[in-house]
Amino acid sequence: MGVLLSVLLLLSLYGVGTSGGEGALVLGYYQEKCPLLEEIVRHSVERAVYREPRMAASLLRVHFHDCFVMGCDASVLLDSFDGMVSEKQAVPNLNSLRGFEVIDEIKYNLEEACPYTVSCADILAIVARDAVELRGGPRWEVWLGRRDSLKASFDGANKFIPAPNSSLEALIANFGQQGLDERDLVALSGSHTMGKARCLSFRQGIYEESTGRQYDPFQRYTTFYDTLQSICPETGSDNRLASLDHVTPFEFDNHYFLNLLQGAGLLPSDNALINEDHEGVISRLVWTYASDTEAFFRDFANSVVKMGNINVLTESGGEIRRTCRFINT
Repeated sequence: MGVLLSVLLLLSLYGVGTSGGEGALVLGYYQEKCPLLEEIVRHSVERAVYREPRMAASLLRVHFHDCFVMGCDASVLLDSFDGMVSEKQAVPNLNSLRGFEVIDEIKYNLEEACPYTVSCADILAIVARDAVELRGGPRWEVWLGRRDSLKASFDGANKFIPAPNSSLEALIANFGQQGLDERDLVALSGSHTMGKARCLSFRQGIYEESTGRQYDPFQRYTTFYDTLQSICPETGSDNRLASLDHVTPFEFDNHYFLNLLQGAGLLPSDNALINEDHEGVISRLVWTYASDTEAFFRDFANSVVKMGNINVLTESGGEIRRTCRFINT
């Protein structure tokens, strides 16, 4: 079964329809109102990713961090204003989340082509799909019709975005709060197949895990941890970067799962998928995706679409922002 057909079947289970209605996202939502939408978005994402391949992972991450706080409503894009503190200032995002200038460019071009029509929340959903596809990942149909939040939640960003040192139990609970199950957790964790993380995010894992590692006759783990420790000392250098997938850091593929099976996940939360799975459900999914790229791509696309439907604002909810950084005045 192809990725697109799988996504279409899955969406029928979540009440996402192909015709308008309260709470419904639809295909072809802007077909008449803004026919050049996808072409405009694609062009900007292509240019950004060509200039800096890492930007693909950054743009995908913005969509994740948006959806996990109040739903997929572009609240993450709002700057601080009039007493409201931006989600960009929250611990998981500060000096970490990036790509906002690419979204600004896309929004500007769309306002020129079809003013006051396309929401910033829908832009994020399309950008995430294009970023993945441009680095070799799957393509899926993006269901549209979201509107933009009138507020941000600084506290929500600190509370609901999974921490890089999360235990498996915490990850399952966190995803469950969003209506996402264990398959979604593992599939979406596969987004760590591209991009980089700051030393601040993985320091705990490389020093705690390295001291407790088992006999390593072929020096595989020793070399991996020694390399990371040379990048990230025990103190200082918080903003130095390491690749989440050290084998193919700029490609969207299944190497992330192969790395996990070799004990070479970068973040503590990555390695927790294997090390803390006492029932074997998570480990079996990791093995499946490590051995079957098509299965990973299919489940990843399904899970991103499912995530993209979290607490969306439609119809009379929210607004269509004229600029993604501020609510309309």
